[in-house]
Amino acid sequence: MSNRSLIDKIDAFNSLKVLVIGDVILDAYYSGKVNRISPEAPVPVLDIAKKEYRLGGAANVALNLQALGAQPILCSIIGSDFAGRQVLDLMTTAQLSLDGIHSSASRITSVKTRLVSNNNQLIRMDEEQTDALLESDDSRLGKSIEDLIDKNGPDAIVFEDYDKGVVGARLITKVIAKARTLGIPVSVDPKKNNFLSYAGATLYKPNMKELREGLNMPNLAANKDDLQNAFGLLNDIMPVELVLFTLSSDGVFIASHEASHLLETQTRDISDVSGAGDSVISVATCAKAVNASLEEIALLSNLAGGWVCQFPGVVPITSDALKSEVMKTNKP
Repeated sequence: MSNRSLIDKIDAFNSLKVLVIGDVILDAYYSGKVNRISPEAPVPVLDIAKKEYRLGGAANVALNLQALGAQPILCSIIGSDFAGRQVLDLMTTAQLSLDGIHSSASRITSVKTRLVSNNNQLIRMDEEQTDALLESDDSRLGKSIEDLIDKNGPDAIVFEDYDKGVVGARLITKVIAKARTLGIPVSVDPKKNNFLSYAGATLYKPNMKELREGLNMPNLAANKDDLQNAFGLLNDIMPVELVLFTLSSDGVFIASHEASHLLETQTRDISDVSGAGDSVISVATCAKAVNASLEEIALLSNLAGGWVCQFPGVVPITSDALKSEVMKTNKP
């Protein structure tokens, strides 16, 4: 594994079309100054000077894929509301395709609002609807995804599940079955509700918290023996081709039925871990789609996750940034 080989893999991301299926979230930031305490209760008063809206959730994965050079096609259901219109406006500004986005009067768009002062988050307020989609919305989304696969012939599919109700077992089964028929690799960034619903997926990327809860292994440690055992247990329940376990400061563990690797993370100044998982699944998906080796997938994903943690807020990883990180590894 050389730097030249890794750079060539990153350059190949430009040829990829990737379908992203999951929960779209609107990230709102209300910034200002705190100069006094409220007379109504012992809480600070934030004088708001700026409101900013950004794409989050599965939409952030789409932004990461775009920044890496790939062509993302985002598929989701959002609400017919103010937040939903903001999502559509932001996607249009970012030049993301709207072909897979559908509005529903039965849903509200998920919004995470952060109140910020002096770059410190005071509180986060969530507005969301987490029940399953209505059968009509689920069928509409499923048909749209099937049509987009037939029309675009994507090189990869990503499930980005935030447990907000868009991703359900029936949709998962239908998409994976079609993808396997067509030879399209499917990557998964799971959450608790559908954790064991992705049988037949290509690349499965839980973090340690999700892994411990999903497999009922509360004492799972970030060592190779424990992680190898977790991979074995996972495959007994839900067969997948390979796993990429993200271990926070302990790095990443990647395993297939033939080999496994545990890569430590590099020492960095951590500013904000928000969005790191989105960058990791984006890079891993692209790397797998261009036939990178297990070790190459793990290294590129690990570098991407570490890079985004150096910056405040949610920052997509770019192909140039990833190449720069590769060159720092000093592999000829």
